[in-house]
Amino acid sequence: MRLSEIKEILSTLENVEFQLENGHFVPEHFHVTEVGQIIKNFIDCGGVIRNEKVVNFQLWDADDYEHRLKPGKLLHIIQLSEERLGIEDSEIEVEYQGETIGKYDLEFNGKNFILKNKTTACLAQEACGIPSEKQKKNLSELSVNPTSACTPGSGCC
Repeated sequence: MRLSEIKEILSTLENVEFQLENGHFVPEHFHVTEVGQIIKNFIDCGGVIRNEKVVNFQLWDADDYEHRLKPGKLLHIIQLSEERLGIEDSEIEVEYQGETIGKYDLEFNGKNFILKNKTTACLAQEACGIPSEKQKKNLSELSVNPTSACTPGSGCC
């Protein structure tokens, strides 16, 4: 989800709720402690220089159980970050504390924002020798040559 999309959605909501992909909810008393832009310049294992830019939201739940972040307040935080930091309309990455800090993509299901699990991947598979995926077949689909087949009592098994 891009920053422009969340702004559009927030303007239609009464409450802001984040839900993990496994169905668990981020506690209602969460805070958005950071809105920023992360720029990552790196080289992949194939030697290609890459540049990525994401808008980062950091969610945090504290012990102030009466806290509720309203859509208008989050919109204000986003607008402030755009004005003061020059944040661009990029994809959003959400940081949220589990056993460690997790990074998530963001989607909206019509009611809640969904924190989608992110995964790692090789960006240069052709350069680092990763074999292409083998085609999988069911054993029942394989043709059998009767002359090369093992039969009971033939001694081949």
